[in-house]
Amino acid sequence: MPEEFRDEVLSRRWFLTATAGAAGAAIASTASAETLADVPDRGPGADLSAHSERSRFAKLDRIPESTPGKRNIDPSDAINSKTPHQKLVGNITPTDLHYERSHSGVPDIDPSQHRLLIHGMVGRPLVFSVDDLKRMPSVTRIVFIECTGNGWENWKKADPDLTVQNTHGLVSTNEWTGVPLKFLVDLVAKDKGANWMLAEGGDGAGVDRSIPLTDEIMEEAFVAYGQNGEPLRPAHGFPMRLLMPGFEGNLNIKWLRRLKFGAAPWMTRWETARYTQLLADGKARQFQFRMETNSVITQPSGMMQIQPGYNRISGLAWSGHGKIAKVEISTDGAKTWKQAQLTLPLLSKAQVRFQMDWDWDGKPTKIVSRSTDEKGNVQPDRASFIAAMGTNALFHYNAQQTWSIDEAGRVRNVLA
Repeated sequence: MPEEFRDEVLSRRWFLTATAGAAGAAIASTASAETLADVPDRGPGADLSAHSERSRFAKLDRIPESTPGKRNIDPSDAINSKTPHQKLVGNITPTDLHYERSHSGVPDIDPSQHRLLIHGMVGRPLVFSVDDLKRMPSVTRIVFIECTGNGWENWKKADPDLTVQNTHGLVSTNEWTGVPLKFLVDLVAKDKGANWMLAEGGDGAGVDRSIPLTDEIMEEAFVAYGQNGEPLRPAHGFPMRLLMPGFEGNLNIKWLRRLKFGAAPWMTRWETARYTQLLADGKARQFQFRMETNSVITQPSGMMQIQPGYNRISGLAWSGHGKIAKVEISTDGAKTWKQAQLTLPLLSKAQVRFQMDWDWDGKPTKIVSRSTDEKGNVQPDRASFIAAMGTNALFHYNAQQTWSIDEAGRVRNVLA
């Protein structure tokens, strides 16, 4: 029997066993009802509309943020807007809840006037419209995008009153559609000596980044115009953006308007003064492109309340190196570990949901997850991560996330 199906059968058997006794009483009580007498009568529904809205009973919102620790701010002062992972299910982030990061607001771009210039060390400099791109061969991939600042809330201390939206809300997974970079490279006849690319956006901040043209990037990068089956949303780069699977969010240039090829990095302000990593010895690391192996428990997580007995632990794992191979969960503060079940499909450089049954005895404890990807990269514990990186840095935090649970069932954020 395949491992994923064996895990499902065992989980179902555990559930049925639990519901036969006191441990499962809470979840079995509603399932064992024998009447629908208390259910409201059926009646006519609302008229059809131009597009579907969420139920008025489903409250799902992003939260604005400026810098670590500065929350509950006016949206006009925000630089980030975070995904509510604690309220989501599955592997895909709803389009309107995909995290947002901008440096100069969201430009209002008319796609009929927008253009993409590709030039530099090429044989044929070309300019493309959005319609031009849509006539070209396309690819569709489900991949995550993660801001380098994801997790920065816990670099130096742990505010206990944080949700997983606060700590890990700067990563999201969508389905993206666009033109492979290698197809565009062939059209412009890139010189063999051009092994760097400058990608520039059309926002007011003029964000631009130098990108090395490795075999991996040439094979996987693409210029996207579609998001979850529709045009890109303005906040996510409409009408076109660069997609760099597995690499830090700021390389996935939104509102893309220029690609320039050259023999060396351009050393723009975004890769000298902005997106550099201050290490423990005082030196700064440049070009830390890849997002590392990561995971977080989203249910139960910060500011939630649980009850003794049956609980379902669930969360998300991802890696910029490829597929997640396994996720382990500890319910005793990292003393012992148990392998979690992964929800199919397992895709390269995409978030995957993990889950595990847990019978909580009501005693104070800590829960934590750690992920391992197909290349063997293991998510580090906080002590190991800080020993290597120090506390001066701000980006690429991927240490294991620990949630404490007290005797009252209150879940809070802790460092370890």
